[in-house]
Amino acid sequence: MAWNEPNGNKDKDPWNKEGDQWGKDGDRQGPPDLDEVIRNLKAKLSGLFGGKGGGGPGGSRPTLGRGGSLLGLALLVLVLAVIWLLSGIYIVAPAERGVVLRFGEYVATTESGPHWHIPYPIEKVELVDVAQIRSYEIGYRSTGRGQAGSPVPTEALMLTQDENIVDVRIAVQYRVKDAANYLFNVRNADTNLRQVVESALREAVGKSKMDFVLTEGRSDIVLRTEELAQQVLDQYHAGLIITSVNMQDAQPPEQVQAAFADAIKAREDQQRLRNEAEAYANDIIPRARGAAFRKVQEAEAYKSKVIALAGGETARFAQVLKEYLDAPEITEKRLYLEAMETVMERSRKVLVDVPEGTNVFYLPLDRMVNEGNPKGQRLISLDRLSSFNSETSDSEEQRRRQNSNNDDSRSRRGR
Repeated sequence: MAWNEPNGNKDKDPWNKEGDQWGKDGDRQGPPDLDEVIRNLKAKLSGLFGGKGGGGPGGSRPTLGRGGSLLGLALLVLVLAVIWLLSGIYIVAPAERGVVLRFGEYVATTESGPHWHIPYPIEKVELVDVAQIRSYEIGYRSTGRGQAGSPVPTEALMLTQDENIVDVRIAVQYRVKDAANYLFNVRNADTNLRQVVESALREAVGKSKMDFVLTEGRSDIVLRTEELAQQVLDQYHAGLIITSVNMQDAQPPEQVQAAFADAIKAREDQQRLRNEAEAYANDIIPRARGAAFRKVQEAEAYKSKVIALAGGETARFAQVLKEYLDAPEITEKRLYLEAMETVMERSRKVLVDVPEGTNVFYLPLDRMVNEGNPKGQRLISLDRLSSFNSETSDSEEQRRRQNSNNDDSRSRRGR
């Protein structure tokens, strides 16, 4: 019979004959079993992390208490909570703005720098670049290498006020002005901007004539397009601002470019001829005005001269009239001689009235002396005329006295 078979010996074994493994009635103590210690340690660790205890001497393992399980769960929850809270830290770059959403609803807009928000799924942050300059082409698509790229006729062809078609291509540059409005007020802000700018451009071109669009009206078209598009975007609260609008090209459609080139050449010739005519007018008109002014001045001078001469002649005639009234015969004689002198001043013929049969020797001393001096000749002639006039005056005076004496004698005889 085996040593540990059940019998009246109370399951005696080599260490405890009385059936008590630690001694009879608990008074005797023995060394612990190493395998059992290891099993108990494993059971405690399993219970701490949620495992089930088991494995005792009878095939069952001892389990950890309820307090140990709660402590481990609390530690795990605490670690997860710290990780979750740390996930709410975010950094906004200088060129960005952070839009905070709480359960999908807008809460706030944050500036650049480090920030914290309630982590997902309660809050989330949308980062929007507000400094990036974005561009869009209307009427063409660029290749990204500075080339015009392929045209887009559906966007480029536009109708003008005078019912002509022009091919207009512009480039628009814009950026985000308000991050919240950019994200939530319109469904697709970039697409809306393209549609708004194209509509504004068509309106500006439709209110202008073809010649104005193709020549001097480009800057005006660009300015009106930018102003009108920005007004519409502000009404929509799209959160975008247009920084520049550049017209790349404005020309007639390809099918009529040859005819339009001829029209442009004719217009250029017209402008050239007009400029030449204006230059000629600017040259000839001032000269004509100067000549006219000179003629007017000459006429005024001639007028003053004639009036002065007439005044002098009038004064001389009045003086002669006074002398004529005093001595009519003498005055008539003097006037006759002055007139004859004026008429015959340059004559080389000399007429001498002498009695018949008398020889007269004429020696033109005045001409010989004053051959080269017309003024001296004039003076000699005047001197001779003055002496002749004085002699004539003396003879007339004697004749007058004689007549007066004769009258006196006749009056005495009558008495």
